[in-house]
Amino acid sequence: MVSSGDRKPISDQVEELLAGTGPLPIVAAGDPVLRRAAEPFEGQLAPALMSRFVAALRDTMHAAPGVGLAAPQVGVPLRLAVIEDPAPVPDEVREARGRVPQPFRVLVNPSYEPVGPARAAFFEGCLSVPGWQAVVARPTRVRLRCLDEHGRPVDELFTGWPARIVQHETDHLNGMLYLDRAELRSLSSNQAMADRWAQPTPNQAASELGFDLPEQS
Repeated sequence: MVSSGDRKPISDQVEELLAGTGPLPIVAAGDPVLRRAAEPFEGQLAPALMSRFVAALRDTMHAAPGVGLAAPQVGVPLRLAVIEDPAPVPDEVREARGRVPQPFRVLVNPSYEPVGPARAAFFEGCLSVPGWQAVVARPTRVRLRCLDEHGRPVDELFTGWPARIVQHETDHLNGMLYLDRAELRSLSSNQAMADRWAQPTPNQAASELGFDLPEQS
């Protein structure tokens, strides 16, 4: 694993990671690499190395499993993330959360801005905070600007759960964890989620744990 204090060039850090086998090690909360703004991508990785790194991030995301993974989560402080969500959820969850399939995407130097005032709150988890989930209120619609892995510009609107994934992963690149935005009274173990809070919305959790939810619009 690449140490958060390692000052080697980004390319050397990535080569070191890719020298291993299997999924990349995921950095857990408490490592400073997760709390620092990542470097903008400015050609630090040659195209072939970029392609290998993106493939490794995708494999690691699938193995975890998760629906997004940012480079700092494997110890590389670079503004790069991958997202993908097959959304294998019941229809009632799909409708309540706006969780629809999202194809594999590479986000290079992403930024987002809310579109409209609507916000929604749902439980989120994070591969770097294993075993726990908490309710986060986020804009339901955002405009994403970034480059893809080939350097082509992306300017796109995301809504529902895909908008949440975009925000979560972009936040990682700004040194922010979802817990920084969460309603901490909602913090629940994965076991509690399975036993108590598996409903499509967190309304029951809000009532029983004693926290407020934004008005849905």
